[in-house]
Amino acid sequence: MNDADSLKDYPRVRLAAIRSLFEIVEQSSEGTIIVDREARIVWMNERYARRFGLKSAAEAIGRPCESVIPGSLLREVVDSGTPMLLDVLDAPKDPLVVMRLPIRDDVGEIIGAIGFALFDELKALSPLLTRYQSMQEELASTRSLLQARQAKYSFAHFIGTSAASLEVKRRARRSAATDSSVLLLGETGTGKELLAHAIHSASPRAHKAFVSINTAAIPESLLEAEFFGTAPGAFTGADRKGRAGKLQIAQGGTLFLDEIGDMPLPLQSKLLRVLQEKEFEPVGSNEMIRSDVRVIAATSCDLEAAVRQGTFRADLYYRLNVLPIEVPPLRERLDDLPALCEAILDELQQDGRRHHELSPAAAGLLRRHAWPGNIRELRNVLERAALQSDDAQLDEASVRVAIGRIEPLSPAAPARTEPAIRTDNFHQARLQFERELIGAALAEHGGNVTAAATTLGLGRSTLYKKMVALGIVSDVRASLIKETSLQ
Repeated sequence: MNDADSLKDYPRVRLAAIRSLFEIVEQSSEGTIIVDREARIVWMNERYARRFGLKSAAEAIGRPCESVIPGSLLREVVDSGTPMLLDVLDAPKDPLVVMRLPIRDDVGEIIGAIGFALFDELKALSPLLTRYQSMQEELASTRSLLQARQAKYSFAHFIGTSAASLEVKRRARRSAATDSSVLLLGETGTGKELLAHAIHSASPRAHKAFVSINTAAIPESLLEAEFFGTAPGAFTGADRKGRAGKLQIAQGGTLFLDEIGDMPLPLQSKLLRVLQEKEFEPVGSNEMIRSDVRVIAATSCDLEAAVRQGTFRADLYYRLNVLPIEVPPLRERLDDLPALCEAILDELQQDGRRHHELSPAAAGLLRRHAWPGNIRELRNVLERAALQSDDAQLDEASVRVAIGRIEPLSPAAPARTEPAIRTDNFHQARLQFERELIGAALAEHGGNVTAAATTLGLGRSTLYKKMVALGIVSDVRASLIKETSLQ
């Protein structure tokens, strides 16, 4: 047979193949149906007709497909021209796995559709369905983990309008736009972790995970596995499937290292490699994993001193200290106290408690405390006072009880100009004692002489005279004369 004869024979072979394929599928399937461009049934095999309660397929001819097969989507296939290669159709007895295909004429126009009920044993699809369900569960778990790893705070949660607070927020916002390491420095309770969340929330990595790890809270023996994860069966008791470390969980996002100053030296060198080479190895593995994380570290200790003492690597310190942000203690931002107290009391009210307000005297007392625990201590004090108070307004007494021991601020009044008196004899010792006693009373009352005099059991004029004599206050005589002239 020459090439010309072969080409003439192609249409016949094609039609024979189509006819043969149709017969094979029709005979092996649970049912077959054909509809026209109006989705009316033009042919249906007897098995399919009986499954849907018809005595013969002839009863179905000319009827809309949905009136015979409830839930049929053949009309959608005719309208869209898009095949549905695999679907599940609810049918009498058992669900059916079906396939729906559009039918086109010689010029490509849709003239109808054909549907095959492939089989009614969903067990045949068991491996596929099991795999699909497993993938769905894994996807749901991943979404849940990612949602749980999202940052909880934004810059709006860092409350304060003092110059110190505004400078911190300015530097933090600028750092959010970069991928450089950030080092948050400050005392415990100042809000370093909140700032780390806020930086992540404002960064291009905000849609990825925010993972935090407190190096001081995890035993040294477990820290490496916590950071880098473990290979399957890496050591006795290890997970047989292996375990992802915080670096892997934070991939593409931000890793917050709290209390970085407490990190053991051996782990410091491995963290340095991650920062320099952007790669790491899980414990017990020879596989190198690329790392794409932005590191934010925080510490309440003096890292420069730790470097001098040899307890912290200088090269790691320089790697982390690219964008340092000093978070001031509360005693240096007392102007933020009213806004902080209002926000904390509002938050406590949202927890289902009654709303409380501070009396002026209570607010004044808060300003006279040095707040060694900073904002964390402030929240604790306000919560304790609110729990113990029966009144909507928290007075000075309830706040004083909640604070416990008042840590006085440095005296608000100007420092004395005279040198300290040496206590060589009784007279000088008495003067020194009086100076310290009066200084403490002034500090407790924020420099208020009248309140300090009441606490000491002295008259206001008497206290003024003692302050001048002891050198506690310079240039106070004019004030004393003015006070005296007003009496």
